[in-house]
Amino acid sequence: MSTSVSKEISSFIDYLKFEKRYSVHTILAYETDLRDFFEYLLTQYGQTPIGEIQHGIVRSWLAFLKESGLTAKSINRKISSLKSFFKYHLKTGSIIKSPMSKVISPKIPGRLPVFMKESEASQLIQTAGTVAEDWKSLNGKMLVTLFYATGMRLSELTGLKEKQIDYSRSQLKILGKGNKERIIPVSVEVMNVIREYVQYKKKEFGAPLAADKQDEVLLVTEKGKKIYPKYAYLLVNQLMGQVSTLDKKSPHVLRHTFATHLMNNGADLNAVKELLGHSSLASTQVYTHNTIEKLKDIHKKAHPKA
Repeated sequence: MSTSVSKEISSFIDYLKFEKRYSVHTILAYETDLRDFFEYLLTQYGQTPIGEIQHGIVRSWLAFLKESGLTAKSINRKISSLKSFFKYHLKTGSIIKSPMSKVISPKIPGRLPVFMKESEASQLIQTAGTVAEDWKSLNGKMLVTLFYATGMRLSELTGLKEKQIDYSRSQLKILGKGNKERIIPVSVEVMNVIREYVQYKKKEFGAPLAADKQDEVLLVTEKGKKIYPKYAYLLVNQLMGQVSTLDKKSPHVLRHTFATHLMNNGADLNAVKELLGHSSLASTQVYTHNTIEKLKDIHKKAHPKA
């Protein structure tokens, strides 16, 4: 890879890091996609300045990816990375035209989100509550309760700080993708579960020093350290396995469950969008399919001519 291309990738990555404030995981995905593309470009076409890259070159790379067995979803992510990269350099004046304007993303087969039945979700919360005897099981109770009650992403919940909890208004201030804030209301019952956990935590590990209080995370491991994604995933997976026969058992399934149960009980689509922290309504509309399936089932059982 030429020095100029490396600099152009680096300046774009700095833009994502310091201006867009994307997560480390997201930035790494962008960087990987770009380096893959430019390595292919070098192998197939030699040293090519970014201003001379045509849409035909991009299409040949996408065809190569498809032949390599990559899914439409993975290819679309790479297209998105390239679009953002060339859009940035169009904005900075490094290029006068983007080669992505004629590139069409492949269609992704529709797939309904996996979710738990309401009876299973209730049983999950009950099961987690009855086994909360040690610190790990107490964490399990907190995780399944909050995932199902709020629909938070795994990264949002593991990073949740005590200062984001508003006890007086029974709500949480969540820092989502792109550092966008949203408010999620929770029941008094859930707020009491949080309050009890914080009290237990102070008894177990002591109150934080004044300097550390603002950065005090809500959920901690048995050692008093910030809870990490794998720890949370395994606990949720274990608890879900006790009540559910679903193949997938993860925090994200509880996020899907949260959204689906809201929709099935008449929640407004725009309200669900805001609660989930989706940037576009299209991402939320997938949950309407489950609602339609429920209506079809009701119609089939209740209508004499169905």
